[in-house]
Amino acid sequence: MKVLVTGSNGFIGKHMVKALIKSNHEVLPYDLDKTESDLINYIKEADFVIHLAGINRPLTVEEFYDGNTNFTKKIVDFLRENRREIPVIMSSSIQAALDNDYGKSKKMGEDFLLNSGLPVYVFRLANVFGKWCRPNYNSAAATFMYNIAHDLPIEIRDRTYVVHYNYVEDIVNTFLGCVNGEIKPSKNILSVSPAHDCSLGDLADNLYRFKMAVESDEHLPVIHNDFEYKLFVSFLDYLSEDGYKFNFAADQRGSFEEIYKSKKHGQISINKSFPGITKGGHFHTYKNEIFMTVKGECVTRQRKIGGTEILEFPTKGIESKKVDIIPNYTHDIKNVGDEESITLMWISEVYSDETADTYKEDVDLK
Repeated sequence: MKVLVTGSNGFIGKHMVKALIKSNHEVLPYDLDKTESDLINYIKEADFVIHLAGINRPLTVEEFYDGNTNFTKKIVDFLRENRREIPVIMSSSIQAALDNDYGKSKKMGEDFLLNSGLPVYVFRLANVFGKWCRPNYNSAAATFMYNIAHDLPIEIRDRTYVVHYNYVEDIVNTFLGCVNGEIKPSKNILSVSPAHDCSLGDLADNLYRFKMAVESDEHLPVIHNDFEYKLFVSFLDYLSEDGYKFNFAADQRGSFEEIYKSKKHGQISINKSFPGITKGGHFHTYKNEIFMTVKGECVTRQRKIGGTEILEFPTKGIESKKVDIIPNYTHDIKNVGDEESITLMWISEVYSDETADTYKEDVDLK
């Protein structure tokens, strides 16, 4: 399917484009580097529109309405003129319910789309966070993450003030569900689930705790819930400025993604496995690893090279504790639950083919 993405170079847009490509969709990216003619040509080709473009930090009030209201109307007009009755997703904001120029400009854009006669999805997003979010712009979470990662001060006027959050990957997965036909168009205002509520004080406390953990011998903090996991994964992105390439691989077993690399602190990756899947079956002679399952239920097994005893370490979501992987012990990890498992994995140095120190050997003796 050909999917037009407006605002493709933005925070959500970059994540959306990546997800669409991974799902084998063809992306038609539209942003400030493209012309109106490009937009019209894309509309003629597209099977679906994801409208993410908008203005939230204008120089004048008029720019709110030009970027949020008029541009949405322009997309609707171009679709009508070219007789393209294709689905459209609009990323609006919870501020559309408020009496300010940003909210009013978003609300007017919503109304144009909802009254267009097209199959539409209008999502009011909460405060969005995740990796690649720009600090000192429009996200307190991103600003806190950047400042705390770089040992800069943060300002909190009211520690008890509660902010409603959407995680960028939850947004992308929801929008992808619309593209794939799993979610039907609606004339009602939609929201992305889950939404997470967190006070500014609790947000800061968690981020300081993450910083201390990463810089300690433990390297991985205790993760108590899904929101903390998403915060931690996002926070690591602000620590990663060594110019490393971060790799991602996915197959029928699940996926493996590198999210943090440091010459000083080593590497953290996310391992996702489907039920019944076992990964591993190798050992290291000198490298140390720590596994911590933050979602699902897994069993990590280890056997000393040359030995016969197999050690088993069950781990279950927020109840799990870290598992130290011992050098010269071959090891594997199996998802023994009925849902996808997510395990954070730390290794004591950044992986490279030249210093892999990884040797294949099954845990089970043949």
